[in-house]
Amino acid sequence: MQKLTFLMLMVFGFIVSCNESPDISNRTEDIIAIKQNIEDYATGWDAKDLETVLKGYSNDVDWTNAFGDRVQGKEELRELLEIIFSLDFVMSGKNNYKRPEINFLTNKIALVRSTNIRTGQQWPDGSAMNDRVINHLRVFEKRDGTWLCINHMISQAHDKEGN
Repeated sequence: MQKLTFLMLMVFGFIVSCNESPDISNRTEDIIAIKQNIEDYATGWDAKDLETVLKGYSNDVDWTNAFGDRVQGKEELRELLEIIFSLDFVMSGKNNYKRPEINFLTNKIALVRSTNIRTGQQWPDGSAMNDRVINHLRVFEKRDGTWLCINHMISQAHDKEGN
């Protein structure tokens, strides 16, 4: 019986030691840093400023846009964004980001959901596109004291006509 109790305590201790519980008592600085990262992304996007967009991503970022284009690594992302930024019809319009929802999974990992309602974008022929509801799901990791986006998936909610 003592051996079984001892074994159960060992297993319980192992499980507890493996689970990194987030310290949510004071996340103010972390929240500010993550929100700044997202704001820099939006500001850089509006200005077609690659360096501002890219500065908050890790070198090994995994990024997928609303059209299913997936790139891995900051350099691949740079190449894709250079193309996207050169397309005037894609860059037309205005971003309207809503407040992000930030959930800390551990002390060093955060899951962030945000929504952007993009208005005034155009189709390639120059005709007006309906407003687009674009959802962003980002995973941030705190590396060497800095919150970096390591995974960013963008999806688009379509209206009833499929636009």
